[in-house]
Amino acid sequence: MKFIMSQTPLRVVFAGTPEFAKVALQALISHQKALNIDIVAVYTQPDRKSGRGQKISTSPVKALALANNIAVEQPESFSLKSANGSVSRETLKHYRPDIMVVAAYGLILPLGVLHTPKFGCINIHGSLLPRWRGAAPIQRAILAGDDTTGITIMQMAQGLDTGDMLYKIECPITDTDTTQLLHDKLAKLGGEAIVTVLSDLKNYQQNAQKQDDALANYAEKITTAEGEINWQNDAISIQRQIRALNAFTYLDEHKDPNSRIKIIKAAPIKLDQQTHEPAGKIVSVGRNAILVACGKNATNHQHQGAQHLINITQMQWPGGKPLTAEQIANGDKLNDGDIFHS
Repeated sequence: MKFIMSQTPLRVVFAGTPEFAKVALQALISHQKALNIDIVAVYTQPDRKSGRGQKISTSPVKALALANNIAVEQPESFSLKSANGSVSRETLKHYRPDIMVVAAYGLILPLGVLHTPKFGCINIHGSLLPRWRGAAPIQRAILAGDDTTGITIMQMAQGLDTGDMLYKIECPITDTDTTQLLHDKLAKLGGEAIVTVLSDLKNYQQNAQKQDDALANYAEKITTAEGEINWQNDAISIQRQIRALNAFTYLDEHKDPNSRIKIIKAAPIKLDQQTHEPAGKIVSVGRNAILVACGKNATNHQHQGAQHLINITQMQWPGGKPLTAEQIANGDKLNDGDIFHS
């Protein structure tokens, strides 16, 4: 009987911080034996103070690594200009990584770090590159009205999300997908994609495809100000904004920041619900939805120039809990004819 000696496991260092990365790390932990990998260390952002009590909190990735007895490293920086940059690099070398898997890590990895693992660093990115390189691909895809996004596994290079693409998998975007829902779908796909790539890394790296820079665009970081609803915009754009961002508006025409009302959920736009009321006017406070007039349609060519109503189903006043349309209709916070200011 012939025994085949199994190959030495691939030494993997994983670098990531939030929930998106945790899902990928869990997929790798679950498939360690099948993939013949050894997760030798997990890199994650330093513990930070967060929440109202400013308690020190650890990242989801750190919690998962510790629960699985994996060594955790939390350097402040890899830059040689920083106090501990060279120490951070030496520590990484000490793990003798064959490959580094990076997902929403949040630290810049200089060229010296990208070249430390034998097969370099690969990144799990939440878009179909070269579209939506950068920090906020999920929100930007919803805001732009894209009907498809996905995951790209990319060989990391010096530029921002510019490296060669090893593997892509698509994910449809529906008109009810919020940033959170789409994030969860993509996190799961990211885990599946990285398992696929590590199952045949050599092949995927040999067949990597260059990105077409002419097709690239950038998913700029989201600012708080982008969440403010301009009711002169058309209903389709406003509904996307509510799904993508922490959207808000004001009943107070002076727009005191303390009077900001969050618009949490809105139903898909019904193109037969047209109106001639001024933009921002609350046409009906109903049990199923709050109907608000929006600006003229610029998004849908068939309905160019028409004004539509948006059906808001959940809102939150300052200091309060999220309220459904029915709870709002039963209360005294909103009345037909009130105006949202923008």
